[in-house]
Amino acid sequence: MYGLINAVAVLIIACPCALGLATPISIMVATGRGAMLGVLFRDAAAIENMRKVDTLIVDKTGTLTEGRPIFEQVLSISAGNEDEVLRLAGSLDQGSEHPLAAAIVAAARDRGLLLSKPVDFESASGIGVRGVVEGRSLALGNSALMAQLGVDVSALLSKADSMRERGASAIHLAESGRLLGVLVVSDPIKASTPAALESPVAGGYSSDHGYWRRMGTAHAVADQLGIKEVHAEVKPADKLALVERLQVERRVVAMAGDGINDAPALARADVGIAMGTGTDVAMSSGQVTLIKGDLRGIMTARMLSMLTVANMKQNLAFAFFYNALGVPIAAGILYPLTGWLLSPMIAALAMSLSSASVILNALRLRAP
Repeated sequence: MYGLINAVAVLIIACPCALGLATPISIMVATGRGAMLGVLFRDAAAIENMRKVDTLIVDKTGTLTEGRPIFEQVLSISAGNEDEVLRLAGSLDQGSEHPLAAAIVAAARDRGLLLSKPVDFESASGIGVRGVVEGRSLALGNSALMAQLGVDVSALLSKADSMRERGASAIHLAESGRLLGVLVVSDPIKASTPAALESPVAGGYSSDHGYWRRMGTAHAVADQLGIKEVHAEVKPADKLALVERLQVERRVVAMAGDGINDAPALARADVGIAMGTGTDVAMSSGQVTLIKGDLRGIMTARMLSMLTVANMKQNLAFAFFYNALGVPIAAGILYPLTGWLLSPMIAALAMSLSSASVILNALRLRAP
């Protein structure tokens, strides 16, 4: 009788032990496997939610594009004044950390232009910067900033639009409400981006949303990538608002971005996906980080999420089945028919095998 009681007790103890391992061991193995594949998950919720995502939002600079813009040319209102426009823009942009600003500053220095330190510098999040250089009140940014300041950009509008149509960014420089010129900077699309955006559609994402800095650039790049819905010249609050609107529509939203401006939307999305090549603020706001900044990592994360949740369910099934079968046998359900009883030693072995089966099944996630 004591042996029977002990056998039942051992298996009853084994049940919660195996069940307790079912989920954590799968999460642990999946996290390690993801790291090997260049995908870092912050927590278990990120792994579980990734498979549910049906709407993907992507920022442009540094996410769909290389994030290393190349300065092309400067257009000036006054002929022969191109270097001065570049010098003033480069001086003002020294206070900015944006990739487009870095390209302008680098171009000015490459030409040997003497840059001055800006004062009263302000960053109008998502649309440009303002400040004072050598006593001159300057504003550098997109058409939204120019409209906000009442700057007439019609003199160079046709040239700027032609640049945007091929995917380049046209950045306006104004002084005290008067347009001085336009700087043209291009940011090449990552070679991996087209394949990455095709994969989510095949994997079940119902729609793709793009966030862009400039309207013409937005549609030019969107046409190349086959993105149907485009939101141009948006601020961080606009990105956040769209995420919230989609969630109200019962969408499960993933937001991919790399900049400070993306942080609010990354934090609010069901799954925030940060580029490992981006800012620390973006990475701290996201639940998933793609180490190499390759959007194809999104499908890796999605597939790993699906496999992990399936593995967790298998582990739970193993644990329940194993113990649902073992406890009645240990209790003597077969004794009247076969005379079988389960000794405490066999029950202890069964307990170990129950946990081992869960662990071995979870380790299958490490397979390529």
